[in-house]
Parts: sequence; C-alpha cells; structure tokens
Amino acid sequence: MSTTNPNLEWLLENLVQSTPGATHALVLSRDGLKLCHTASLGVDRADQLAAIAAGVQALSQSASVEFGDGTGGVRQSMTEFHGGLLFIVEAGEGAHLAVLAAPEADVGLIGHRMDELVEQIGAFLTSPPRHQQPTNQPA
Repeated sequence: MSTTNPNLEWLLENLVQSTPGATHALVLSRDGLKLCHTASLGVDRADQLAAIAAGVQALSQSASVEFGDGTGGVRQSMTEFHGGLLFIVEAGEGAHLAVLAAPEADVGLIGHRMDELVEQIGAFLTSPPRHQQPTNQPA
C-alpha cells in the first residue's frame, strides 16, 4: 500500500467527520509504520501514534497468548486515558486501523464505524511482512 493513497485518506477523513467524537484516524503496519492518516494528525504525530498503536497491539497479542485461548488473536484494543480514547482494530493482513476520540465519544458507535470501514476495504488494508533482500555473497 502506498503511504499517500488518496482514496484511503478520503475514507479516513470521512470516518472522522461522520463519527461524533472521533478526532483522528490512522492505518499502520503491524510493525508500526504509518501507511495513511487524516490530515489533521500531521506527519510527526502520525508517526508517534503508529508506534504507540503497534506497541499496544503487540502487548494485547501477548496477553491473548498467555491468558486467552492461545491463538494470539486480538479483535480490538481500546485504551481510555485522561483526555481521550484510543481504538485499534486489525484491518487486513499485517495492518491496523487506529482512531483517537474525545473522552465523551460513544465507544460502541466508534467501534461499529471502524468495523464497517474494515469490512468495506479490509482487503486493501494489508501490509505484507517486509523481508530482507538477500545479499550476493561470493561462493
């Protein structure tokens, strides 16, 4: 996926504008690279949020392995902090959708809208694992 996908940017902007309380949205790779974000988030803040969201998802996956059914599956992570909410859902192979919201936002509505977006375009929200290119070694 390109980090400047205008169709995805438009869909993220629409998600935030049509969901009361939602303030920012971001698509990130499993390893914390931002793939696309709403304009109001800004580049540096999007990088910071991508790293945070990847960390939250990694911790949630570890909790699932240890205390869940052992598969490591994480459906959704939600963090409530003073001044806001952070939601993270899987959004295709190796990708996540993160949304920041105001503290008074309707958590059910935001989760529902995120699920709808992932259903609509989840196949396009993929970030396959990156592999190191083999170096040519003399025989």
